[in-house]
Formats: sequence, C-alpha cells, structure tokens
Amino acid sequence: MTKHHYPYNQEGIIVAIDGPAGAGKSTIAKALALDLNYLYVDTGAMYRAVAYACALQNIDGKNEESVRKVLENLEIEFVEKNSERAVFVNGIDVTDEIRNPNLYQILSAISSQPIVRNFLLKKQRAFAERFSMVMEGRDIGTVVFPNATYKFFLTACPEVRAKRRFLEFKHKGIHRDEALILEEIKARDFQDQTREIAPLKKAEDSIEIDSSLLNAEAVVHEMLYHIFKKEKVESSL
Repeated sequence: MTKHHYPYNQEGIIVAIDGPAGAGKSTIAKALALDLNYLYVDTGAMYRAVAYACALQNIDGKNEESVRKVLENLEIEFVEKNSERAVFVNGIDVTDEIRNPNLYQILSAISSQPIVRNFLLKKQRAFAERFSMVMEGRDIGTVVFPNATYKFFLTACPEVRAKRRFLEFKHKGIHRDEALILEEIKARDFQDQTREIAPLKKAEDSIEIDSSLLNAEAVVHEMLYHIFKKEKVESSL
C-alpha cells in the first residue's frame, strides 16, 4: 500500500492560483509548492475524480439525486507515489484515467452541481487545517479561500492554451484535433465565466500573470518574487 507522505510546512499559509483551463495552473502550482515545501492541491483533479466515479457507474451528471449517492461513498485522496502526487478514488489510483477527454461532458455537468461544489469545498478547506499549501482552481481566491495569504490569477490567450493541451495529449499518445481543443477551451471559458455558482473571475486583490509568452520557470520565478517581496514588506512593519 502506498504510504502517505506529508512533510510539509505547517504555518497555515495559503497560496491561491486561479485561472482558465489550459493556463498552466497545475504545472505552476506543483513547481511552486515544491519550492516552498507546501502541499499541492489540484482542485480540478478533485472534480475530475467525481466525474470519473459517476462515469464508472453510468450516472447522469445532471441527475442530482444520483450524483448525491455517488458522493455518499466517495473518498478522494492525494498520495505521494514515485515522487509524484497521485489521485486515488476509493483506494484506486486514477491519476491517468481522470485526464481522459471523454470525461469532459460529465465533468461539465457535475461541476455546476451545488452538492458537488459543497462536497469538495469542505475537503479543500480541510487541507488548510493541517498544512501550508498551494491550491489551484477557478474560484480559490474568490470563494474557497477569500482570505488566502497570496493570490494569483494565471491566464494565457486561448490559442496558446489550446496548443499546450494539444502537446500534452500528443505526449501521452492521444491524438486530438487542435482546432477542436481550441473550441472546447473557448466553450469552457464561457461556461466558467457565466455560471451562477462561483464563476471564474479575478479576485480584486490577486496578482495577474499572463503566461502566453512565459515558460513555467519564469512564471514560478515571478510568483516567488511577489511572495518574498510581500513577506519582506510585512516583516519590516
């Protein structure tokens, strides 16, 4: 059995990274958490885990009662595995399975369900009771942790985000049409920005970083600059 491994900083510091699909939030958050020795929490993976559990049981993601029954017996864990953060659903490693593009439709349906958002919100906030962490998603700085220690809004133009997704799929041996990925990203942007519950938007006190022309290392460097700059200012007060 894979052992849990949480040798993380416990000062209760929260770094929130929000932004649209394909902006590079996961890559950046992982690297930043590693540099800071904080727990990394991928909220998108949590939603995908719920979608995967529903798909496994052929559940209609729009059927609230059916989704509720899935949630009643659902355990989601982040486990250290081969120096990576694996996602486990009810004790089974589903890290690769939850990235299957075929889950997009049911993911879209369940992510707008209030019961799903409330279920995951409790789990997301529970992490902060034990560890300093970097959490990325679409409403971390506005809803999940409006008082986060540091807030960033990571974005990039749709074409760049589509190219990144295309290359990500290609690396995994999955062939997808880049033009179709671009259309999906634009559709997801519209859905995320216009949904009634916790729409995607930049928190007023977050720092926006456009990664269109930056690599991951440059983005992490800029975030660290802002974090240490703020720490230096606060320590001098």
